[in-house]
Amino acid sequence: MHSQDVSSPHRTTTTERGAFALARCSCGWAGPARRSRERARTDAAEHLSSADEGVRQ
Repeated sequence: MHSQDVSSPHRTTTTERGAFALARCSCGWAGPARRSRERARTDAAEHLSSADEGVRQ
């Protein structure tokens, strides 16, 4: 797991490689390759949520 830089905002993107979608973040985090674009977007949203929780602690 990558350490997250809480001082900078997290920006996620979803890209496609062939039949797979991948979620990535500006902090260096990358989700697993998914066949479902929606699941890749959910992975990104979950990452942002966990990053926000880290800032609050």
